[in-house]
Amino acid sequence: MEMKKINSGKLRAIGYDARARLLQVQLDDGSTLQYSGVGEDLWRRFSSSGAAWSFYRDNIEEEFAAKRVSGKSLSNANPLDALFGKL
Repeated sequence: MEMKKINSGKLRAIGYDARARLLQVQLDDGSTLQYSGVGEDLWRRFSSSGAAWSFYRDNIEEEFAAKRVSGKSLSNANPLDALFGKL
């Protein structure tokens, strides 16, 4: 899925698969969420919105169930966590 870089609120990238009706968003903490059953019209309005974070919160986050497909990115992790574990 091709991801479009975006910088709105906590959003960093968004993508859409029209055949699968699958929306994917990447947040500023590195986590990636997928939403199934999202129509093309909603995707078009979301991807062209001047206030994407607000649109996401009002029309996607509250209306669709999220599936986490990745956690926080390793770049945000403390390198000592691998040695000592997270306290």
